[in-house]
Amino acid sequence: MKINCIIIEDEPLAQERLKDYVIKAGFLQLTGIFDSGIEAISFLRTAKVDLIFLDIQMDGFTGIQLLESLTQRPEVIISTAFDQYALKGFELNVADYLLKPYTFERFLQAVNRVFDKISQDERVNLRNFLFVKTEYRLEKVLLDDILFIEGMRDYRRIHTPAKGVMTLQTFKDLEQELPPARFCRVHKSYLVAIDKIESIERDRIKIRDKYIPVSETFKEEFLKRIFA
Repeated sequence: MKINCIIIEDEPLAQERLKDYVIKAGFLQLTGIFDSGIEAISFLRTAKVDLIFLDIQMDGFTGIQLLESLTQRPEVIISTAFDQYALKGFELNVADYLLKPYTFERFLQAVNRVFDKISQDERVNLRNFLFVKTEYRLEKVLLDDILFIEGMRDYRRIHTPAKGVMTLQTFKDLEQELPPARFCRVHKSYLVAIDKIESIERDRIKIRDKYIPVSETFKEEFLKRIFA
């Protein structure tokens, strides 16, 4: 599997070093090098990019501003000489933070992490079912059958047209098994199948005869998903 990546970096020497590392890694496909985030934005709207190598301090439009402007974001590895942006980077859910100067071994550690995550996501997206722990057995649930998942104290109830399946698995566990393009958390007690939504009115979702609240905590990410 090849990972399509771009470099956004305004220092020529840093560009060349990153380019050499990308080629040396073997499984990365470099599709563009940009001096600024502004130049990269239009490319990101049309091209398939799995990974961005991103500098933070660039003239006019910083790496942080770029991250905050993207509604759909590839994996991001920050590459910078300044460590004060590490916390902000991880708040924006970047894959890794490379502090210049870094070795090829440290670079490889970062890109291997991205490779593993993308590989896992692809496997999840290809699978059309999941097994959930219920009572003393594992029960198979087809993804196409899931309407929504409801939190009920220690349990999660997976609602399907035919029945409800109770499990002790957490929302976090279930989200790791579900393709994010099809399912979205909308409330601390609800996760919904996006394609089963019939209507959205104010802060409520209607799925069949059930009205599900959308909380402020999850509202922004939910709107990004449905308008993606």
